[in-house]
Amino acid sequence: MLTVSQAIAAILAEVQPLHPVRVPLADALGLVLAEPAIAQLDSPPFDKALMDGFAVRSADLPEGRATLRVIEEVMAGQVPRRALAAGEATRIMTGAPVPAGADCVVQVEHTRLVPGAGPIEVAIETGGVKPGKNLLKRGASTAEGECVLPAGRMLRPQELGALAELGSASVAVIGRPRVAVLATGDELVSLESQPGPGQIRNSNETMLVAQLRQMGVTPVPLGIARDNAADLRERISAGLTHDVLLLSGGVSAGQLDLVPSVLADLGVRQVFHKVRLKPGQPLWFGVYDRPKSIPHWVPPVTETRGASRCHVFGLPGNPVSSMVCTELFARRALRQLMGITPVEPAPVRARLTCEHFNHGNRPTYHPAALEWTQAGAVVAPVPWIGSADLSATVCANAMALFSDADRHYRAGEMVDVFLW
Repeated sequence: MLTVSQAIAAILAEVQPLHPVRVPLADALGLVLAEPAIAQLDSPPFDKALMDGFAVRSADLPEGRATLRVIEEVMAGQVPRRALAAGEATRIMTGAPVPAGADCVVQVEHTRLVPGAGPIEVAIETGGVKPGKNLLKRGASTAEGECVLPAGRMLRPQELGALAELGSASVAVIGRPRVAVLATGDELVSLESQPGPGQIRNSNETMLVAQLRQMGVTPVPLGIARDNAADLRERISAGLTHDVLLLSGGVSAGQLDLVPSVLADLGVRQVFHKVRLKPGQPLWFGVYDRPKSIPHWVPPVTETRGASRCHVFGLPGNPVSSMVCTELFARRALRQLMGITPVEPAPVRARLTCEHFNHGNRPTYHPAALEWTQAGAVVAPVPWIGSADLSATVCANAMALFSDADRHYRAGEMVDVFLW
């Protein structure tokens, strides 16, 4: 049976980033840039004022005081009509171009208009001015031809803003994976249905779809497959047209755990089955390499972006097991598909606030409440009765790793914590 680290390594060995695609800039949040972004213009494209005030020549204020003649007023979006000569000033607003001849801007708070019937004058009293004060020179932020963002950069709001400033209405990015979600089991009914005897609602689909949305991928819920080979084959076939397929249930050792055999019949290559952890030991992972000629049983698909492989995760049916395996294993595969680095986010080291006994013979990822204090991160395991106890996770924002089996952990010990 593989360890968690061995299973992750086996998964990542099978995963390559998706092909680049071009998307509207507004749709690129969370994706990875596939080509460098080069500035086509200087930014700012002109010397601009950073304050409301007066554009002046610093040489006219050697001691920080002067009375200057105001020759015009320039608002943001306007262009100065006149250059400054000695003894002159231009009233200017934040973001407006600075007139030729001016080399600084004096804040309006350090000025007052001089009353009179003649030309408008401004009296300036400031502690001193220097060339370049309160203005941004042309190209100071970005020069034409400069690489603003390298390929491989994840696009956050600030990167999108920088690209918008460049005029990039669309960008080339690593594709956003489409992830099919299929729950299996005769006991499942839809959320709208009233469960009958022996039935439960299909909560795993809702949970997994929400997890996938948080990861920035496109979930495609496929509903429920019943515990018979024909229905599983039909619905799994639809899932194999996507970049990733998450199957929930049917991968343990029960009489109706038919998923591995159906996957094998459809040509999905098993990479491993079972991992040494709790919860989630029955995890199954395999890959399906699409043939060049599509079999008749594969339904039509509108978007594959050139991808030739589907990565299949057979998740245990118990909800906490599904949740943990998606966070630990599927998340890393998806990050690698999207070109995100590092693929494996570092855990938080936190101090236990209470003692805890880890029962059993496997490392346990226990639902936990993580907090940050002045003394650092602290964590408390929440009361939890096993992999079917989804309600316990509502009180948790993380999972604490108790890596030693059958061990008593004392309050104050440090453990690794993974955020949910």
